[in-house]
Amino acid sequence: MEDLNDYTIIKEGEAEILMHAKNEVFYNKTQVNNRDISIAVIRTFISKRNQEHEAMLSKRTTSAPKVSEKDGEEEAPDESVVNENSNGEIERPAEISQDEPCCISEEAVKPTERNVLRQLKPPRVLEALSASGLRALRYAREVEGIGQVVALDNDKASVEACRRNIKFNGSVACSKVQSHLADARVYMLTHPKEFDVVDLDPYGSPSVFLDSAIQSVADGGMLMCTATDMAVLCGGNGEVCYSKYGSYPLRGKYCHEMALRILLACIESHANRYKRYIEPVLSVQMDFYVRVFVRIYTSASAMKSTPLKLSYVYQCIGCDSFHLQPVGRTASNKNNSVRYLPGFGPVVPQLCSDCGKKFNMGGPIWSGRIHDQEWVNSILGEVKSMKDRYPAYDRISAVLTTISEELPDVPLFLSLHNLCSTLKCTSPSAVMFRSAVINAGYRVSGTHVNPLGLKTDAHMDVIWDIMRCWVKNHPVKAQLPDQPGSVILAKEPTLQANFARAVASLSKAQAKKVARFLPNPEKHWGPKPRAGRQITSKHISLLGAEAVNGHLSLEDGEEPDAKRQKTEDTTQKTEDATPSS
Repeated sequence: MEDLNDYTIIKEGEAEILMHAKNEVFYNKTQVNNRDISIAVIRTFISKRNQEHEAMLSKRTTSAPKVSEKDGEEEAPDESVVNENSNGEIERPAEISQDEPCCISEEAVKPTERNVLRQLKPPRVLEALSASGLRALRYAREVEGIGQVVALDNDKASVEACRRNIKFNGSVACSKVQSHLADARVYMLTHPKEFDVVDLDPYGSPSVFLDSAIQSVADGGMLMCTATDMAVLCGGNGEVCYSKYGSYPLRGKYCHEMALRILLACIESHANRYKRYIEPVLSVQMDFYVRVFVRIYTSASAMKSTPLKLSYVYQCIGCDSFHLQPVGRTASNKNNSVRYLPGFGPVVPQLCSDCGKKFNMGGPIWSGRIHDQEWVNSILGEVKSMKDRYPAYDRISAVLTTISEELPDVPLFLSLHNLCSTLKCTSPSAVMFRSAVINAGYRVSGTHVNPLGLKTDAHMDVIWDIMRCWVKNHPVKAQLPDQPGSVILAKEPTLQANFARAVASLSKAQAKKVARFLPNPEKHWGPKPRAGRQITSKHISLLGAEAVNGHLSLEDGEEPDAKRQKTEDTTQKTEDATPSS
């Protein structure tokens, strides 16, 4: 029997887990932000799911044809019951026993059908890579109205730890959480459309799990997916990103948002193979990872719109201006039917019209909306109403507040400091630059990805005209004539920028001085070594000097006894073998 002194009790939210002193099962305290925001999304999902079900019932009630008393036809109600979601949310009515009379009055059938139609089973959740099981335990204990939670892992030590933690958390956890030793890909493939929520949070890239995860989500269900291989997604290894996600990344200031959009495009690609498509409700870049929450639907006709939501990105190598090239477009026929056609191109000339340099091309990326603003506001309201139940309330509320103020239909963003770096000029304040954009008749907002980022629907010609007007009032030193900044400033602005402060230059959160970008709560707040990996001095940047030194001193305190015994035995044998002089 194991000694409980070898374990440390870790409490997060309402769940508690036992962690062994050795790095046998992966656990990262930093992911509390991830787990908190996932719980908030699931709570909102259950609420929305119930509302959609009630709306469907009321629609069927008002549109159902009246049954003739003479004919007594009951086919229409039966069809409405049978053709429900394949995940079994609404069951067929119970079969009639042979002992019962065959003729049943219409009045006797209606209440039964109404009760069956109103039956909505609690959502089933699959955590495909559970490790210690902390996430599954928090879902089971903290989310009201949740059904069964299945926790998978293909590591025996992790499954044993998960089952131990399930027992440690009492009867509620034991009744709702199941832990299985299985390959997540095989399990999801053999359970198609059985789960209302599927959670993928792997150590690294989720690309190998996406195909099977898409198939295991029920219609209208939620797929929650994390990717931590940010070096790949942000352009550090473009060829690797293309092999994993089917998109080529670009190294721009917007690379973290591009990582979100590459992941969404990859999920959509996998969904389309099964006549399914995605609707993003929330996409977050936080700490060292990206996390997306998408709903999965099945529709061969709606799937045709996918090329309209994808774009290639042209980025100038000189001034970092970027332009989007849609993959597809639509056109109307004479009979007003819609035709789906390839997109017009190219959207840029061979050389940049601003600085004369060439373009790099990346993508395709998801260029549609990455958030549903109604969902974001609902999630934020739910978080604020239950702030005591979220350990990372300050951080997730700040992120959600910033997301709620983003322009939802503007892909990627500009960096004001990057614009000024190209021109070698002093930077205007963010308020002044925002005001100039607004006074020119365009929209502008911040972004949750970068505190210095600005989203706007203004064309790059307008942005550079605003910067030219700024430089006229704040001259710069002469540069070489072939530099991008010199070429841009050599042109006269066609737009006279107005830097007078606009009313909308500050968001509501900024006007109220609500914190939006918070510092890390402690040092070494980031990724941790993979489970089972030996802790060495090279992990100081991840864990901190104190944690590494404590781990090494613990190992030094355990091993010397065996080494000393072995040394003493060797010495004794050497002395015995040495002949006396």
